[in-house]
Amino acid sequence: MLKRRILLLPALLFLSAVLAAQTTVGGRASFDRTVHDFGTFTEADGPQDCRFTVENVGKTPLTILSAISSCGCTGVRWTRETLAPGERGFIEASYKNDEGPFPFDKTVTVYLSEIKKPVILHLRGNVVKK
Repeated sequence: MLKRRILLLPALLFLSAVLAAQTTVGGRASFDRTVHDFGTFTEADGPQDCRFTVENVGKTPLTILSAISSCGCTGVRWTRETLAPGERGFIEASYKNDEGPFPFDKTVTVYLSEIKKPVILHLRGNVVKK
């Protein structure tokens, strides 16, 4: 019995960390996270890509209207189809990594149907010389 409880504790801690990382917006959309940290990488590593997942947790359809990056160094793609309740979509961001060595924090502003305030996603990292 004690062994079972010991094994259950790490599982519960993991689940609570996953749930805490999610962000629900307007009772309609749930993002898996709003910050992606690339960590440290070199200029020679080339473009860095990440994907944010958004789930329609509402009772009516949800559309990602647009996703706008804060600068030309970050390209963005997103699910264009309307998401039915329970369906998931994505926002993909690609940081070009062509601006030299420095720490960065770029944003992607996401506009969703039926939600007045946009969601701000962050891409962070530190580029160093080779």
